[in-house]
Amino acid sequence: MKQSPNSKSTDPNKKNKVTIVSAFKTIIWPRRNLVFIGLLLIIIGRLAGFVLPLKSKELLDSIIPNKDIQGLYSMLWMVGVALLVQAVTSFLLTRILSVQAQYLISELRAQVQKKILSLPISFFDNNKSGALVSRIMSDVEGVRNLIGTGLVQLVGGSITAIISVVLLIKINAWMTLFVFLPVAIFGVVALKAFKYIRPIFRVRGKINAQVKGRLTETLSGVRVIKGFNAEKQENKVFEKGVDQLFQNVKKSLTATAIMTSSSTFLLGLASVGIMGIGGYYMIQDTMTVGDFLLFTLLLGFMIAPIVQMSNIGSQLTEALAGLDRTQELMNLTGEDDLENRSIVLDDIQGKLEFNDVSFAYDDGKNVLHNINLKVKEGDVIALVGSSGSGKSTIAGLCATFLTPQTGSVTMDGVDLANVKLSSYRKHLGVVLQDEFLFEGTIRENILFSRPKATQTQLLTAVKAGYVDEFTDRFEKGLDTLIGERGVKLSGGQRQRIAIARAILADPKIIILDEATSNLDTESESLIQKSLETLTKNRTTIVIAHRLSTIKRADQILVIENGEILEQGDHTTLVEKQGRYYDLYTYQAKI
Repeated sequence: MKQSPNSKSTDPNKKNKVTIVSAFKTIIWPRRNLVFIGLLLIIIGRLAGFVLPLKSKELLDSIIPNKDIQGLYSMLWMVGVALLVQAVTSFLLTRILSVQAQYLISELRAQVQKKILSLPISFFDNNKSGALVSRIMSDVEGVRNLIGTGLVQLVGGSITAIISVVLLIKINAWMTLFVFLPVAIFGVVALKAFKYIRPIFRVRGKINAQVKGRLTETLSGVRVIKGFNAEKQENKVFEKGVDQLFQNVKKSLTATAIMTSSSTFLLGLASVGIMGIGGYYMIQDTMTVGDFLLFTLLLGFMIAPIVQMSNIGSQLTEALAGLDRTQELMNLTGEDDLENRSIVLDDIQGKLEFNDVSFAYDDGKNVLHNINLKVKEGDVIALVGSSGSGKSTIAGLCATFLTPQTGSVTMDGVDLANVKLSSYRKHLGVVLQDEFLFEGTIRENILFSRPKATQTQLLTAVKAGYVDEFTDRFEKGLDTLIGERGVKLSGGQRQRIAIARAILADPKIIILDEATSNLDTESESLIQKSLETLTKNRTTIVIAHRLSTIKRADQILVIENGEILEQGDHTTLVEKQGRYYDLYTYQAKI
């Protein structure tokens, strides 16, 4: 039994934990030169920051008692230069690392988008487009805290705290030891909070994607919503989603508030203790005022990075949660990445065969049952039957959007399950029932299938698709903007643009899924002429409810309940007076 293209994919619901170590190897280490420059800059900046407290001690204990004016001037110059160094290093740090972080974000977005487009059609059937947009655009944003100033500040803050501790011990070891108790308690609280927050951030990403997905659907279907006066119920659905997002954010804010409050209390408690101990030592004349001021300033240098680390730790936790979700996508197997897809089709003739093909969207519920079909190169094959009979599934198998569970679909004798999809699809042209046009001009939409086509080739396709029949009436002609999904055009006009796009592609295999369904009688007669040109010497699969459009097909297959009920040309099937005869005579009466 063959597996579908996504059968080997990693379960997207499986948690792929991204650790600091793995993030370091894949994100930070390849950019180690920039990170090293950032570390060097932050070390220089932090060392320059120690000038002020050290000189403050000198001011109180030496310069002022000795009335040393020259020493005062020298001290001011040194402090001024130190401040300048801090400002310059801060600017360079932001300029180098923050810009690199934004570049990395754009790079990751491009990689995730590329990965998503490589996934099989079944993946998109099971995921909302708006949710995928959120995963591409939002989940990778947290990486700026890894390669940007966040992680570097974490390291720089650690260096500052270590230097401060050494100097504090040198000034007064007992006072330093007293400070460590509340700091240690705060560290334990922060670690517990980070462990609690990370799953919340993961869930937030999922909720955010769901809310954006629904919002995208709402905006796309605004005509249906207004047509059924359903604004209120859509408002309720959206309000429910944003409330779930709010509840999630509230949880993370609670954990963050606990960290902030505990740091304020515990570190404040340490400050009160230092005031008492320091005051006692100064009364006993065992500590100078300068020493106490220096100790207090250095204490700030030690505590500030610790508090900052809690904030940065929260940011890193959010970044890793986003990368967890990104990793889920990147671990999925692309439809063209399967090991068995190794055959490259440089050229094809168009001989298509179905050999005992069965297919099911859900396990155990086949929609096609043992289909056998042979199509000669250049033949036009029409599929007719009631809705849900399996016609579009057969077309999907021909387009390699689907892979059969059992049996095989071959092109020129080669099993399409083993073919590199890109090598096959470059010979494929598709016109779907739900024609999709991109926002832009008519010209851009037709050129989509062949961007490097010449003006002559473009105009030939325009004429063949009878697009010029309506563009000649537009002020800007082919450069007319059509709006999102071609909303400014009629259904027939959109369909003709889609057909012109397929004509321009000049494919060997054509799949027309209800290609004339949205056309009026006059437009249909025009399109029939262009389709004759399009299908000439090309293997063509046509799905049509309007049986008048397929009289000239080489073979007509009547599909019912996933099986071929009847097969033959139009004349043969009418003479047989079976299911096709019933469908044809019914439509003819109408």
